[in-house]
Amino acid sequence: MSDSGKITSSHRSRAAVIYVRQSTLIQLERNTESTARQYDLVHRALQLGWPREAIRVVDADLGVSGSVLGQREGFESLVAEVALGQVGIIVALEASRLARDNAAWYRLLDLAGCATRWSPTPTRCITRRCSATGCCSG
Repeated sequence: MSDSGKITSSHRSRAAVIYVRQSTLIQLERNTESTARQYDLVHRALQLGWPREAIRVVDADLGVSGSVLGQREGFESLVAEVALGQVGIIVALEASRLARDNAAWYRLLDLAGCATRWSPTPTRCITRRCSATGCCSG
């Protein structure tokens, strides 16, 4: 099944968030192609059916390591929006853009766990689904 076949109208009724991050200011300066590829993920959300006005880019963490806890304003804002059920999809170049430590990664997955949300990488989607008996990976 294609990624777009797994996404429902419920997902599309919420925001698509493109998360953009480079770990250091030097990477931001030197790896301009990677940064551009991350911004281009807006096109992926469009392909998956989100209208442009429902797509938001979170790039407040450019130059901040993914392993730094409590200092990533963009990530913390994203986690809050997920917890409030406002995010239907998170699009990132790779999972390590979101978090490099298990605590932050699992916190995000747990908060997303009781409402179906997708986090597609260029090659796959990650989801957690909630059933009547509880949350499970799917």
